[in-house]
Amino acid sequence: MDLYYDPVIDEHVSTPLALMAPVWYLAPQRTDMAKSAWEMAATLTGLFGDGDLVGLDDPNLASLLAMQTGDFTDGEAKTRLWEYLDETHQPQWDNDLGEFTFGFGLGEPHPRGQLNARAMAGWVCTPGAWSRIFNNPNLGKFDGPTVSGLDFPRVAMSEAWWDGAVLHLAAHAQNSSVANTQTSIHVEGLPSDDGWGLVQPTGGTTPIAVSAGASQLDLVVDGGHYELRQL
Repeated sequence: MDLYYDPVIDEHVSTPLALMAPVWYLAPQRTDMAKSAWEMAATLTGLFGDGDLVGLDDPNLASLLAMQTGDFTDGEAKTRLWEYLDETHQPQWDNDLGEFTFGFGLGEPHPRGQLNARAMAGWVCTPGAWSRIFNNPNLGKFDGPTVSGLDFPRVAMSEAWWDGAVLHLAAHAQNSSVANTQTSIHVEGLPSDDGWGLVQPTGGTTPIAVSAGASQLDLVVDGGHYELRQL
């Protein structure tokens, strides 16, 4: 099969591919075929049994299997795979950058981006989530409130989602030097200007001025859960 096709120059980039590689592409289109390929790989590596896992010392295979397993199961197979990754593929924190990565035993000065992207996609994925992005996309989010102006990477949002009535927010520190400081974010696209309040993690509420659906919010960078809602 083609790894990809460039219609601009009419170029087919073809390479011999094992069944594991196209699973990520097949899952939203031919879920039955994709799941069969994943089940075969999971069986061959011993993921469905209780014996030793085999072949997963190869970071390419391990990261592909991790990426796909999240879309097909959240059961014992996923647990076994992640226990193996945690034990053998050098999980590590860079506390200054606030980044978690796997070294994959490659002995390289910088974590391998593609392999880590695969693994993390599998970690956050729940069954069917990857397919739903394409087959049942949440297009409503483009009309909902938007958060911008974040002081990234010093601050990241571990929560920023709209449930139709409430904007849920949580600011996460890059490292300990940032923890418990204050940050400011810009919110726009609120459905009205009237009666908004920011519910603090402690339960108290601060009135928020909104103009033309937009406002500036101050949050403490400690992971606490805030709710912007109409009172």
